Amino acid sequence: MRILLVDDSSTMRRIQKTQLTNLGVTDIFEAGDGEAALGVLANTTGLDYILLDWNMPVMDGLTFLKRVREDGTYSKVKVVMCTSESEKERVFEALKAGANDYIVKPFTPEALKEKLKL
Repeated sequence: MRILLVDDSSTMRRIQKTQLTNLGVTDIFEAGDGEAALGVLANTTGLDYILLDWNMPVMDGLTFLKRVREDGTYSKVKVVMCTSESEKERVFEALKAGANDYIVKPFTPEALKEKLKL
């Protein structure tokens, strides 16, 4: 499984990477904002999931999500919003924009495993 972590917090990316590694995922890519993530996407094939934060500088997660979903190239990549935004309106907004799932920080390794269907 190939996963892209997109979060402006290097600490959060490190936590997610550790959780994923403990779940047996070893092919992990990282980006600190949506713009950097677009660059990773352009240079990486076969991604299965993107774990995406909402609030980031340069390009926020929702803008990134909309750009990815506008480009049919990435239609098979599942996007899971991983954010502290927990209001129902925000969840619906992300799902409407094309997120496949939504998980609120902080989350347990078990919750992440369930979202990734591991």
